[in-house]
Amino acid sequence: MVPRIKICCIASKEEAALAIEAGASAIGLVARMPSGPGPISDEMIRSIAASVPPPVATFMLTSETRVEEIIKHHNRTNTNTIQIVDSLSEGTYTQLKEALPAVKIVQVIHVIDESSVNEATQISRHVDALLLDSGNPNLAIKELGGTGRVHNWSLSRKIRVNAFCPVFLAGGLNPLNIIEAIRTVEPFGVDICSGVRTNGKLDPVKLNAFIKNVLDS
Repeated sequence: MVPRIKICCIASKEEAALAIEAGASAIGLVARMPSGPGPISDEMIRSIAASVPPPVATFMLTSETRVEEIIKHHNRTNTNTIQIVDSLSEGTYTQLKEALPAVKIVQVIHVIDESSVNEATQISRHVDALLLDSGNPNLAIKELGGTGRVHNWSLSRKIRVNAFCPVFLAGGLNPLNIIEAIRTVEPFGVDICSGVRTNGKLDPVKLNAFIKNVLDS
């Protein structure tokens, strides 16, 4: 099965249209973060999401950790998917799903060591998908994605094998390593930000090369 393709850090309606035309089945819209590339305003997220045709998924990346605040954040942006980039600190996934039954919930797992495998397996029972990234939420200034770093794909494969839901692979992907990444992990989907950008802008040449290699994998 060819993995689904998510292009993240979309900053405008024009970038969204470019990604979708190239073959993306999902786009990522980054809200306020403690660090990392691509944050845009909630108003811009809402505007871009409204311009995206079904069945393309619109992921709103939130750093909120309390369910009550995640719900409020979604109500400001109105995407069809919420990507939670940090661990829940208050509330449950069940409460989130009950409040937003039509919205898909994707939890980011920052793949650091074997403990990440256990964490991911447990959480996978309660969400619609996992997204495996290379951040580190334990730092003084949290890294919650967009690092451009590759993590240990053998751990990602363990998570994919053990998970009870679909798994997206992110973290340092680019047109040159994506075939190896897919063959190693066999994810449901792949997610990329900086690997298809030049000077912060979505690069059509890199974008098309990435998508071609995903399709060829």
